[in-house]
Amino acid sequence: MITSHSNPKVKQVRALRQRKERDATGLFVVEGIRPVGEAAAANAAIEFVCYAPDRLVSGFARQLVEEQSARGVPCYPLAADVFDSIADKENPPGLLAVIRQPHLTLDTLAPDTSAWCVALASPQDPGNVGAILRTLDAVGAGPLLLLEASVDAYHPSAVRASLGALFWHPVVRASFTEFARWAQAGGYHIYGTAETGAADYRAVDYQRPMVLLMGSEREGLSAEQEAACEKVVRLPMVGRVTSLNLAVAAGVLLYAMKRL
Repeated sequence: MITSHSNPKVKQVRALRQRKERDATGLFVVEGIRPVGEAAAANAAIEFVCYAPDRLVSGFARQLVEEQSARGVPCYPLAADVFDSIADKENPPGLLAVIRQPHLTLDTLAPDTSAWCVALASPQDPGNVGAILRTLDAVGAGPLLLLEASVDAYHPSAVRASLGALFWHPVVRASFTEFARWAQAGGYHIYGTAETGAADYRAVDYQRPMVLLMGSEREGLSAEQEAACEKVVRLPMVGRVTSLNLAVAAGVLLYAMKRL
């Protein structure tokens, strides 16, 4: 039982809350029974598990720890107060895992295996990234492409918002130039979004392979990015607001595209 707040593993988990440490080590933290379960089911590269025996009342959670231990994954029991000190939320369920980030490139994606993608140009909010991953999973779409992105897909907010979808949908970082070249080579139809889009999103005959291209929360798509789109669609706005949250807009559009 780890009872010291200065234990090296405890300090490592705490340090991974910072992007600098995630970038330097290639590791990130997943907290919660279901997300850790999804990581295990997806055969993610789990480096080690931390758990609080006094908090772990779920039989499924205890089984997860036993299975990971049987596979040779180090599983460290922590005193409840020590676990609380590294948990990202109040009243934690008592289970987290440290996982190695996969490193994927556009070259690993092709129309036969990734016929429906979402690309976000310069997104800023990690929570939106996680929520969009969750919606990708709900509609049966594929990878998420982060273009010119400073946002970290392994930020705790993104990981938490994805509800485990992060482990089933590849996340690829690329420049917009690389993306445009890849999409053209693969014969992808690119559908962009803008408040001045020429077509109502409900009136478009979406064709696969396809990419939904969305701009940043504040700036939207640039002129260059819009020019790369086969169609630029709009979401009608009838109230006083002029835009939707990025993740909400993505959800509306993805479900419209799902009608194929």
